[in-house]
Amino acid sequence: MLQSMNKQLEKIMPFITPVGVILGVLLSTYIRDFSFLIPWIFAFMTFAGSLGSNFQSLKQAVAHPFPIIITMVILHILMPLWAWGIGHVVFSGDEYTITGLVLGMIIPTGITSVIWVSIYKGNMALTLSLILIDTLLSPFIVPFTLSLFVGQKVEMDVVSIMTGLFGMVVVPSILGMILNQVTKGKIKDTLGIKLAPFSKICIGIVVMLNGSVIAPHLKHINVKLIEIGVVVFLIAFTGYLFSFLIGKWLKRDKGTIVALTFLGGMRNISTGAVLAVTYFHPSVATPVIIGMLFQQLLASLFGHMLDKYFSKIQGCQAPSVDF
Repeated sequence: MLQSMNKQLEKIMPFITPVGVILGVLLSTYIRDFSFLIPWIFAFMTFAGSLGSNFQSLKQAVAHPFPIIITMVILHILMPLWAWGIGHVVFSGDEYTITGLVLGMIIPTGITSVIWVSIYKGNMALTLSLILIDTLLSPFIVPFTLSLFVGQKVEMDVVSIMTGLFGMVVVPSILGMILNQVTKGKIKDTLGIKLAPFSKICIGIVVMLNGSVIAPHLKHINVKLIEIGVVVFLIAFTGYLFSFLIGKWLKRDKGTIVALTFLGGMRNISTGAVLAVTYFHPSVATPVIIGMLFQQLLASLFGHMLDKYFSKIQGCQAPSVDF
């Protein structure tokens, strides 16, 4: 029953986050007081997602580091710089919105990228390795990159942010990996399968609670909110596109290009929303929350695009047969 539920939830993944945001805004009066549960729910999600990882993935990444380095450059240099530049052009002087755009791009790659890479037969070793490395480094990368881009213009408690990332992301990840290692991968097929559907449900709950916190900023649609939505969509779209084009330019194999596209395009957006809501002015959270509306839909779109692209290449390369 749980496996069947998990498969059904995978099919509606593109709609879980947008629906969660909408419900959070509509029900904000009733659920906002439960926002203190967000870090705990997110820690559970991270733990459940890490049961499929082990330290062998890290060993493989160290042995072949080039794809990891390229992906990290896209995630933490190219895209934050791109978001910062667009933010200053469109929202000049609005440091809160610019910070939100940058924050949305410097958070770790999305754990849900595993699902999409698996569906489209990408390089799973690269995916798991990158998620592991990026997750473990996030308490250091996120505060440092934020300080680099926004400096002292926005009040920021670096120690609290690092502590939050350790509690929500690093500790649950390491615990899940240790259990995977100790049980020689068996826990993925026992506990992991049972927790998988609840983890996806929790994504919707976290998004809902985050949406309720910034509901006052989303309830009244105005020109600026529409502008933020358009800019966030553009940045999110180009994240997938740049990653695909870079993989193609570097002449990587199909599995690596698929993994690179999803890893470079997706973000652990729930982490960003939790950080924004917890440690920043509510206006900082607005671009991050809006990003939740597009991420899974764009993943689905680019998945179809990758499928058609590689099917076309395979068709062109197929040998002709004479009858």
